[in-house]
Amino acid sequence: MDGTETRQRRAEELGLRHTLSTGRLPRASEDGPLSVPESQRVSPKPLGTELSRETALSIGLQVIVPFMFAGLGLSGAGILLNSFQHWPVFMEVKDLLTLVPPLVGLKGNLEMTLASRLSTAANTGQIDDPREQYRVISSNLALIQVQATVVGFLAAMAALMLGALSTEELDFEKVKLLCASSVITAFLAAFALDSRYLTPLVCTSLMALTPVWVLIAKKNPPIMQILKFGWFPIILAMVISSFGGLILNKTISKEQYKGMAIFTPIICGVGGNLVAIQTSRISTYLHMWSTPGVLPLWMKTFWPNPCSTFCTSEINSTSARVLLFLVIPGHLIFLYVIYLVEGHLVPNSKTFVVFYLLAGLIQVTILLYLAEVMVRLTWHQALDPDNHCIPYLTGLGDLLGTGLLALCFLISWFLSEAELDGILEPASGPP
Repeated sequence: MDGTETRQRRAEELGLRHTLSTGRLPRASEDGPLSVPESQRVSPKPLGTELSRETALSIGLQVIVPFMFAGLGLSGAGILLNSFQHWPVFMEVKDLLTLVPPLVGLKGNLEMTLASRLSTAANTGQIDDPREQYRVISSNLALIQVQATVVGFLAAMAALMLGALSTEELDFEKVKLLCASSVITAFLAAFALDSRYLTPLVCTSLMALTPVWVLIAKKNPPIMQILKFGWFPIILAMVISSFGGLILNKTISKEQYKGMAIFTPIICGVGGNLVAIQTSRISTYLHMWSTPGVLPLWMKTFWPNPCSTFCTSEINSTSARVLLFLVIPGHLIFLYVIYLVEGHLVPNSKTFVVFYLLAGLIQVTILLYLAEVMVRLTWHQALDPDNHCIPYLTGLGDLLGTGLLALCFLISWFLSEAELDGILEPASGPP
């Protein structure tokens, strides 16, 4: 790395104690670098040489194992959803299906954002002290408990609104069920369907725990700032994901979309997982090598050429290529697992497989490019990308994934119908 990068990485410029805040990061002054109180200075780890030694192989080896485990878990989730869609509760309360993408995406909006914050904290030396580790981790866990409870209820409200707009009907008797199911899973919601008292009791109990999590989060002032001002990204992401849920709700019961329930968690989850990894890497890179509000010289363009995102020797471009190359083999493995378990319930044509793989590739390509753009814009505004970028990208990944998947089923169905018509027409003609 050159002298410019070394100067940018001085602890006085980084203001490392502020990297977990959702508000504006401390900007570099026009007259000189940031001043950080002596008591708050943290010695960054000497990771410059480690970053420069990272190769496509080393990145791939780090990513492939968790990526495969996550993908197999998503395959299991798709198989379960395919079974649950026929349960009476899902047949009676169709809006529960609208909740699936936003609740699956909640993992990306909260847990992945948490992981990204902790990754930056670990790589910049903020949690080397065991006492600091406990304080940071406990306050972050308390934060996501509050966010999960609130966003879960808001997801239920969004599902109700979208259902009402599409059917011009709002059944208030089902509001309690949707609120409960959004925070305690569809299993307990199905059990609560016949209970007038259990559902409000569960909702009340979960809300009653919220002050406890707030008190724990108060131990860490930057986390308290997230709790006060960090709602917009995850709420907007939930709204975006809910439109993907509406697509699922309207297609899942139609014959031409048979298998939609199985593949929706997979395509949404794979895209969200890969873009979250890339976003976290770029964010940590900027925290270590630049000053909030000031982009490095080689990242000055807010809308970079897509070729620079995937085709250069820069470390973030290398990781983007690795993640993109994982899409096709990963989806092929997950498809194989699905066909082994539920092969009779999903399309088995080569046409569908080709369009499905193409949809997954398009989804991840768009998301990786937008990750590069969004992190640059966020950092330029002195906002922490760890808190602001992942929710938007995972929410968009849910919408793109569900929409492209529905398009795959529709195209595959049209082609199969056209092929069938071509076979039948000569047979029905005169001899």
